[in-house]
Amino acid sequence: QVQLVESGGGLVQAGGSLRLSCAASGRAFSDYYMGWLRQAPGKERELVAGINAAGTNTYYGDSVKGRFTISKDNTKNTLYLQMNRLKPEDTAVYYCAARRGMIVTRNSNDYWGQGTKVTVSS
Repeated sequence: QVQLVESGGGLVQAGGSLRLSCAASGRAFSDYYMGWLRQAPGKERELVAGINAAGTNTYYGDSVKGRFTISKDNTKNTLYLQMNRLKPEDTAVYYCAARRGMIVTRNSNDYWGQGTKVTVSS
């Protein structure tokens, strides 16, 4: 069992930055692929970024490439999402997710956090 708790969301102006954190408790964090997903009101859930279990390989959704960076610290059991050059369209609830042995996808994950809200004002 893995529990995920996100933090770091808030209100920021367009062009600003935020760093989200996802603290994991439970066993074998280093065995899990991790990812960040988001869902804006009235829109489908979107995969933002993912990272392999070792924290060495990453992938990003097209809408955030070059602006967001995902990282994973297995010594601290924490996942991060550094978000730069934020845009109003980045406004959403951001969720972290974990999946054992396979990449995080939009729907097929083993564990989910409760979400943290990010609002980007224009």
